[in-house]
Amino acid sequence: MDNLAETTSLSRLFALSGQAGDRHCRPVTGGARFSLRVPQASLGAAGEALGLDLTGPINRAVSAGQRTALRLGPDEWLLLLAETDAATVAASLSQRLTDGLYSLADISHRQTGIALEGVAVTDILNGGCPLDFDPAAFPVGMATRTIFFKAEIVLWRQDLTRFHMEVWRSFAPYVWSLLANVGCEYAD
Repeated sequence: MDNLAETTSLSRLFALSGQAGDRHCRPVTGGARFSLRVPQASLGAAGEALGLDLTGPINRAVSAGQRTALRLGPDEWLLLLAETDAATVAASLSQRLTDGLYSLADISHRQTGIALEGVAVTDILNGGCPLDFDPAAFPVGMATRTIFFKAEIVLWRQDLTRFHMEVWRSFAPYVWSLLANVGCEYAD
């Protein structure tokens, strides 16, 4: 499937985009996505290669410039990078992790991103996601793998009213339509 933004009219598919007051949704086009698996012993070297501190707690995001690492498990990170950084990051990891005890898989073609922002965004997300979005339970910087209705997603809270969602491209139209349906309840 081609990029969702290029094949589907966003305004027709998603009612929140520019049509519901201060609530916005847009596809996150471009960028590279990697799944990185690294053992604890190699975290320092991997972090140096990426320019990010990978030693933070599970379910947290760290960013520097256009590089973000979402820690999804004890040895698992989702890397979100500029497309121009992809080859550099892969080469840098290869040079620094000489023991070969890591896995780096390019998943850029598997998934796409959705940016969600606005006052009612947590209510809209709770229409299909069982997480507690109170800031005490899901603070800014938290990132986790979860579900939205029946689709597996990765959700990262970037600010109190701004989230980044990663979803497999094959599920993107399904997720868009559900976000639109739930969002209609909050339209002005």
